[in-house]
This record gives sequence, structure tokens and C-alpha cells, in this order.
Amino acid sequence: MSHSFLPITPAEVKQRGWDRPDFVYVVGEAYVDHPSFGHAIISRVLENAGYRVAMLCLPDYHSAEPFRLFGEPRLGFLVSSGVIDSMVNHYTVAKKRRQTDAYAPGGRAGLRPDRAVTVYCNRIHEAYPKSPILIGGVEASLRRFSHYDYWDDKVRRSVLVDSAATLLLYGMGEKTILDCCDWVARGMPQHERSSLRGVCYMAKEPPKNAILLPSHQEVASDKRVYCRAFLTEYQEQDPIRGQALCQQQDPQRFMVQNPPAMPLSREELDSVYDLPFTRQAHPSYDKLGGVPALQEVRFSLSATRGCFGSCNFCALTFHQGRIVTSRSEESLLKEAKLLTTFPDFKGYIHDVGGPTANFRAPACEKQLKNGTCKNKQCLYPKPCGNMKVSHAEMVDLLRKMRALPRVKKVFIRSGIRFDYLMADPDDTFLRELCKHHISGQLKVAPEHISQNVLSKMGKPRREVYDAFVAKYKAINEKLGMKQYLVPYLMSSHPGSTLRDAVELAEYLRDIGHQPEQVQDFYPTPGTLSTCMYYTGLDPRDMTPVYVPKAPHEKAMQRALLQFKNPANHELVCEALRLCGREDLIGFGPKALVAPRVIARGAQQGRKPAMQRRSRTGGSRTRTKR
Repeated sequence: MSHSFLPITPAEVKQRGWDRPDFVYVVGEAYVDHPSFGHAIISRVLENAGYRVAMLCLPDYHSAEPFRLFGEPRLGFLVSSGVIDSMVNHYTVAKKRRQTDAYAPGGRAGLRPDRAVTVYCNRIHEAYPKSPILIGGVEASLRRFSHYDYWDDKVRRSVLVDSAATLLLYGMGEKTILDCCDWVARGMPQHERSSLRGVCYMAKEPPKNAILLPSHQEVASDKRVYCRAFLTEYQEQDPIRGQALCQQQDPQRFMVQNPPAMPLSREELDSVYDLPFTRQAHPSYDKLGGVPALQEVRFSLSATRGCFGSCNFCALTFHQGRIVTSRSEESLLKEAKLLTTFPDFKGYIHDVGGPTANFRAPACEKQLKNGTCKNKQCLYPKPCGNMKVSHAEMVDLLRKMRALPRVKKVFIRSGIRFDYLMADPDDTFLRELCKHHISGQLKVAPEHISQNVLSKMGKPRREVYDAFVAKYKAINEKLGMKQYLVPYLMSSHPGSTLRDAVELAEYLRDIGHQPEQVQDFYPTPGTLSTCMYYTGLDPRDMTPVYVPKAPHEKAMQRALLQFKNPANHELVCEALRLCGREDLIGFGPKALVAPRVIARGAQQGRKPAMQRRSRTGGSRTRTKR
């Protein structure tokens, strides 16, 4: 098996001695043969199984002709928008068009279409109407049911309907893609579709063993029904106890979701990451400036999958699942040694992690036997008594990795779940993290400090974060190191009122931190928080949830988190007055902002008005507002 790139031109197909490829893989991002990119993993898995795959990355989507580049493939097309939903990739939370695309050559924006999966499939249908199409990746996975679409501000049908694809593959797809490609190669026997795990398909009637969800028409017209449907989808997202689901999409057709595929075992994960990746962007992009996204991960290691943290605003539960699996120490050390052989390796491994850096195994033994708990989270509102807490394996791995020849430092940049860390009575991991694996600052994600908001996020109480801050500070002082915490914070999450935002601003004042960037809550398909945003209800108990949607209120909440920025002064003052907190406008140690005239003078680099003297030598009086 070759270590070269898979073919991207008909000439390269012929060089391999193929008359035509088995599959043409259409991807909405540049071809990067690195295991941090989903298309690289899937294509190498198929190559390892003996399939002939040609890559068609970022094709011109304005006509069907570019999709005829390789002719009609022997078996069919594979389609993915890339590692990010195309709408998230293209638009900010304010729905403004982004100017760059890190996954395109030279960072150039606009090379893939909005709703890339659907557009690509429609062009393939034009080119080869009878060719099977398998869709997968984040965009397809998270849009498999009728879902609220933030950009259209309405409930859209399953992407399987819009794309008219043969099958939709959801979740992490190594096992699923092999099963489905084998199914296509055997002539697509229809009676076998229900046995393909991790797959959705269209049927004329619901299977007898499936849970029947409310129809698209029902969820699109009634927000309470939408909540009930979403909660069922969320609860059944488990490979062990999850059942088949079915949702009517139009009068004649039903979308059927088979149960999720089992997560890969440690041995299976090791074998995937041992495939012959070149770990480079295709050289055809060199003249265009390369692919920026590769630089972020080129010297990083993907160690785990899945997350039992289950934050409500995160789509991981709906995609990777809650059961954590990890690669072996041997596999990770082997890859780390490989990185040290690269000519541009400078001695630094940038990250060893995954969705959560300090998870290495399922939360408890029962998860691999009985599945995850249906109506209970592992860490919220407090750590489950059945949860196994240990960082011993991670500590041992990091010690061996930083001892490798040519390795100067191993960083941890993936998220540290601080509540899991605080549940560990052994401080060894935190101590070694501070001593060896960060450089001046550690980024963590409390997200907020108001319990009203944290409860809707599924994040631990402020007291847990405060205890972590104290322990982090104490360990660094004991080590004689000056290192800081940088908290990730989110504004305008469902449940967050202006008063909650003021509370967070006061906290930032007290700790002397002013974030350079603030993330507004972004309603993306497949999250519990997005369900709250759309419906104004918590689907778990149907209680009303306050949702800040007005752009001006969201601007005020965001400004409060950056209250020292002079450009935010008027918004902060307005928010404080609306909350009856004029006491925070002034000069005292507890004030967030000074009165307007003072702030304006400071913004212009002058002394305050009452301190300046007039040209005639007399003192000016303070101007009244």
C-alpha cells in the first residue's frame, strides 16, 4: 500500500492502473492527508480495505461538470462538507460572512457552498442520476432529523431529504463506512438497510421495531412537540441501549435512524492512526499558501474520542457520543516519535488530547455493558458516585512522551475538565500539568459563573471552579511558577439575563481579567441548548427558559464581559441602568465604568474634563449629562 496521496486527477487514477475509481469522495475542504481531518481517515480506511478512492475536494459547485472529472465511479460517491458545518464555517453568530476559511487553500473564503452536502449531492444527481451517494461528516450527522436551523430561523427537514442521498452515515464513521460500502458493492439489498448501524435511510413506512417520533410537520408547527422529539433523539443516542428512530418527513416517506455504531475499541483506534497518512496538505496547494488549518494540528496528537462531560451547548453527544475511548500508550508514543523525525519539528508537541484532554476511559464500567444513563449525566449537577476518577494513565503517558529524544516540551491545549480533575484526590496530574505541560497560562472553560446560566449549560457550580482556581494558584506558588488561568466565557446562552451578565462582569472585575474575545452562544444543530434557544423551553422538564435573542440585548451582554473597552461604554451603561445597577457607574473600586464624560476623555487620551483648564486659565466645570 502506497504512502502517497490518493489520486486527485484522472491522470493519477491511470497511473495507479485503475480504469476508474470505486468511489469518488467529494469534500468541502482542501485535501489534507492528516488524521485530524475526517476525509483523510475515511479515505485511508477504505484504501486499507481494498477500495479505490479518488478525492474531489472543493469542486466548483456552480455546474455539474466538475463532478464528472473522474467519470462515473464504479460504486458511487461519498460526500462530506468537511470537519465543520458549512454554515458555521461561513457565518459568524451575528450571521455576517466570514472573510477567511482555514480549511481552504491559502485561507480563501467562498470555495464551498452554503449547505455544502445538499449542493454537492444535487450536482452529482445532475451528472449521474443513478449513482449511489453516501453522505456523512458533521453537517450530515447533526442534521439527520428535522432540526432548527439558526440561519433560516426555521425548522428544516432532514438533510437526507434535501440531498436525496442513498444513505446518511452519522457519528464517527470508520466501521459504518466499511459496512455501507460493502452493502453498495453487493448491490444494495434493501432488506439489509435496517442492520447497518450508524445509518439513516428513507422508507415508505416505519419499521416495526422503531420509536416513532413526531413528524416534521408536527415539530415545525409546535415547539413543545419539537422538544419532545429532540429529547427522545438525545436519549437514544447510545450504541448499547439506543433504539431505532423514525420520523415522517413528508406524506409518503419516513426517515429511519438505525441505532448508533459502537465506538472503536482501543485496538481499533490504534489501527486507524497507524494507517499511512502523509500528514501533509496536498502539494498542489503550496503555491496558494498551503492550508492554514493544518498548522494548528501538525504536531498534535489525537488521543481520545467521546466525552461524558455532556455540556448542553456542545454537539459531541450527538456525534461522537458519551462513551470515551482512547488510543494506547504505545500508539501515541509511536506517533510522537514519528513527529520528531519531521524536518520542521522544533521540539514541541503542541497538544495531546481530544474533546476533553483528561478523559481516557468510559466514566464507569457499566457504560460498556449497559450504555450511558438515559436521564442522568456523569458530572452534572455533581460527579456521579459510580464514576471512576483517575489521571494515573495520563500522567504515565506524559512522562514517557516528554522523555523522548528531541522533545523539549509537551503541551496540553485541549480542554481540561476541571470538575473531573477536582474529583481526583490525587493532585499528581495537576501538579505535573503546571510544571511541565503549559506555558504561562492554562485555558479552562467555566463558561459562566451565574448558577442560573450554569444550570442551563450543564456546567458545574461556581464553587467548583473557585476551588479549582485556588488549588491551581496554590500548586503554582509551591512550584515557584507564575502562571495564569484564562477562562473561556460565553454570553447570551439560554437562561442568561442582563442581570446574569452583570454578575459575570463583576466577577471579571474582582479577578482582574478582561477577555480579549467573547463567544456569543451559537445555536448549531444537534445541541440541547439550541433546542432551548428555539423553543424557549427546557426539553427535559418543559419549564420556560429565558432566551436573549434581540441583537441589542446580545450586544449589551457581550459588552459587559469587556466592560473596560471604551467602545463598549454606552452599551455597558445602558445595561447597568436597565438592571438598576447605577452603583457600578462611577469611580469607586467596585465600579465597572466611569461616567460618560470621563470615559470619553480617557478614550481620547486626555485628562478628564474637570482636570483640564480653559484657555483663559479658569477651571472648567464638569458637564452634566
